[in-house]
Amino acid sequence: MAAKSTDVFSPEKRSAVMRAVKSKDTKPELRLRRALHALGFRYRLNVKDLPGKPDLVFPRHKTILFVHGCFWHGHDCKRGRRVPKSNADYWREKIRKNRMRDRKNKKALEALGWRVITVWECEIPTLDPGTLPIVKD
Repeated sequence: MAAKSTDVFSPEKRSAVMRAVKSKDTKPELRLRRALHALGFRYRLNVKDLPGKPDLVFPRHKTILFVHGCFWHGHDCKRGRRVPKSNADYWREKIRKNRMRDRKNKKALEALGWRVITVWECEIPTLDPGTLPIVKD
């Protein structure tokens, strides 16, 4: 017997809600992109032929930058540790799979010779983009 869902939305409404969640051009990503561009960095966005479809790709520097949402990627911060009260098992498993996928993509990119940097959503407000190790030595 299937477990009773504790979701307050119908499956159709939940699907619509989830489709509305942005995966690119998020506020933290746009903020970081503007700052990096102002520093003179040029990049490609969401490159589909690289593992994980990275948020920012700096081909000249052979560097990849992911901007991860703390909740969606399970960061160890207040927002990242929060588990919704409804459907908690689903969310724990979803985030676990996201983290596994992130590790797999990072390893694949590194095997291709890319430097991979992850910037967390919670870091953006206080981050000095000039300190990111984008340029390979």
